[in-house]
Amino acid sequence: MHSTMNRTIIILAAVAILTFQAVSPVQAAGRDPFADGSMRASVLVGNGYAFDESYLVVGVGFGYFFAKGLELGLDVESWSSGNPGITKISPAVRYVVPTNSAVRPYVGAFYRWTQIENYDDLTSTGGRAGIYFMSGQGSYFGAGMVYEKYLSCDEKVYRSCSDTYPEIIFAIAF
Repeated sequence: MHSTMNRTIIILAAVAILTFQAVSPVQAAGRDPFADGSMRASVLVGNGYAFDESYLVVGVGFGYFFAKGLELGLDVESWSSGNPGITKISPAVRYVVPTNSAVRPYVGAFYRWTQIENYDDLTSTGGRAGIYFMSGQGSYFGAGMVYEKYLSCDEKVYRSCSDTYPEIIFAIAF
């Protein structure tokens, strides 16, 4: 099961790299990264905690702004170096508030499917809010908070069926 998810991550990373070659961030530098028709590619590297273990979290994401400030996206994460292995797939929608400054508030919602080795899959929904800071080089970074509610959670197996956590984002727009 996880070899399939690892292949998915590799395929998404290859698509992001090929897209970067087609439209470089330098070309996107003069344009609003949240404009209609813009795209986002992001890479996630961090750590997470589950089952009393620390995990290395690696992921990729892709988003498309189909209207000014309104993005549909897909993010995939692989949690390794802990037991059991975890894979998360998250389609999402995000709205970036247009402002006349380099600071842009955002809000969003997502659905997540989580595969956990030797456990039943979990589904969850959640919301996020924060602020993006424009870099002026076809990229942006942000900081915010995420709330996630697990829909298929058994509190006899998991300590909590909801979670709130910070997020830090770096993305390249093209």
